[in-house]
Amino acid sequence: MDLLIKNVKIVDYSGEFHGDVYIKEGKISDVGLGLEKSCDVIDGEGKTLMPAFVDLHCHFRDPGLTHKEDIETGSRAAVKGGYTTVNLMGNTKPTASSMDVYDYVVNKGKEVGFCDLNQCITVTENLDGKTLSHLDNVDSKVKFLTDDGRGVQNNKVMYEAMVKAKEMGVGIMSHAEDDEILPISHTLAENLMTIRDIELAKYTGAHLHLSHVSTKEALDYIMNAKDEGYENITCEVTPHHIALNDEIKYRVNPPLRSEEDRMMVIEAIKMGYVDGIGTDHAPHTAEDKANGAPGISCIEVAFSMCYSALVKEGHITLSELSNLMSKRPAELMKINKGAIKPGIEGDLVLVDEDTEIIIDSSKFESKGKNTPLNGSKYFGEVLMTVKGGKIVYKK
Repeated sequence: MDLLIKNVKIVDYSGEFHGDVYIKEGKISDVGLGLEKSCDVIDGEGKTLMPAFVDLHCHFRDPGLTHKEDIETGSRAAVKGGYTTVNLMGNTKPTASSMDVYDYVVNKGKEVGFCDLNQCITVTENLDGKTLSHLDNVDSKVKFLTDDGRGVQNNKVMYEAMVKAKEMGVGIMSHAEDDEILPISHTLAENLMTIRDIELAKYTGAHLHLSHVSTKEALDYIMNAKDEGYENITCEVTPHHIALNDEIKYRVNPPLRSEEDRMMVIEAIKMGYVDGIGTDHAPHTAEDKANGAPGISCIEVAFSMCYSALVKEGHITLSELSNLMSKRPAELMKINKGAIKPGIEGDLVLVDEDTEIIIDSSKFESKGKNTPLNGSKYFGEVLMTVKGGKIVYKK
């Protein structure tokens, strides 16, 4: 697909400037001023063009839990939020413990056609916390292993999983939560498992990616490890742990933390220790949510939340936010996306920085309407999402 987007403020990880972007045969071909091409043209005067977002951490509930979400509704929600690449967790039914599930999800995503899907494979078979033999049948298409939803509780199993992951050349995404300590303290449960997984990653050399980090202590441990030079340790934070604190009584996992924790998340971002933002989009039915299911449906409003809490509040620049939402996640996913320069995939998002949106979950594309944010106001609206030169969402 060929497309020319003109007269826009262009922002990516490297900075910002005013100009035009030409996509030819699905890839960015030219970036400059006064471009003239024989193709569809969009005038983006007054708007901002960024690389489409890459979600490191998401749940589409397919297969098996499609009353909550499915690949089509999840993909529609993703592109409405400016995402064209989504990394999916494995706690489906059946669990993503085989290449059959991996292939089903990835191929279904291609069939739907809105965004590229990557399916994680579970660390332990069927999330049983102990069996690793299924990993012998995992091929090189897989990028990450994770038992997201609960941590791998057994130390030796996690050690052996890291050794195996390093041999395979894949990362392990850790849901850092110690089940034995959880009834005592949610904070301590995250902190203890974060320490354990960091020490195992130091010992094995495996790529450890710590998911949805939310406590100031866990961030301290990660920052110290990075300061020591352990480049194999990376981390993500969520929009809700950036923008919200525990004054909002809403069940997510890990929980919304104190304002002190929230500000430490922002400080770690400002200091460059956070590698990316993962939405942890976790859609539920109203009935499941009423019965205590943890999670928030947020992929459609993640940019607005992060832009308002980080850029509008003066903590970081929009270029730095682009690095967190596009460039660095693309690097971790090992994909040719996340920047605006020739040769990169033509996945872009057009946003209006000045528009104030009012969140209304009844208008979500996602089946999951579960959010505490109805009526909340945020700046930054996604107007259009482009994948490979094709418009996949337009307001």
